[in-house]
Amino acid sequence: MATGTGAYHQQLAEQKHAAIIDAATRLFMAHGYAGTSLARVAQDADVSRATLFKQFPTKASLFEAVVTRQWSAADQDRTAPGTGDLAHGLRVYGLRYAALMSRPEMVGLYRMVIAEMPRFPQIADTQFETGKMPFFRQVQDYLRAEHDAGTARVDDTLLAAANFLGMIGNYVFWPRLMVTGWNPTRAQVEHAVEEAVTTTAARYGVPSAGR
Repeated sequence: MATGTGAYHQQLAEQKHAAIIDAATRLFMAHGYAGTSLARVAQDADVSRATLFKQFPTKASLFEAVVTRQWSAADQDRTAPGTGDLAHGLRVYGLRYAALMSRPEMVGLYRMVIAEMPRFPQIADTQFETGKMPFFRQVQDYLRAEHDAGTARVDDTLLAAANFLGMIGNYVFWPRLMVTGWNPTRAQVEHAVEEAVTTTAARYGVPSAGR
């Protein structure tokens, strides 16, 4: 009975946690960082203020949770591709990144951060350090592994990862912030990723013996 009761309370806590982040995401994107209060988040999530403050004592900690969820939403499969096929590994990360950056929620998050950054520079730091950098480091680590395996020659993994993701983001994501109706098809997105893969593999790949 105790075990069942404990499992029930854990499930209830997880549901409330998710409801709080859901409400915070909607409110941040609708009203901005400054225009969102923790009291309003508690009200929209249908939880008590005490429950919210217990999980998120500050608005900054709640925003960090929102950012973390957005950046992990399209990356449920965190398995790193093995070394030995640079194009394949780049394709895996490229498609993950394209799916992540194509989500409307990601566009809304960036728009909010850009608008609020002059008054709240810390939210831009959170978006970069908590959101983008963990994914960015995955790509760096992969390129470093290929380099160590001798299947790629990547002396500057920071620059290589930035260029690779930049090629994808410059087609898939950034125009969405400024071009009305920019919504590439799945085939167009996959083609953009493949072009980035081909370019990066040509620059850093080591030809197999005998070629």
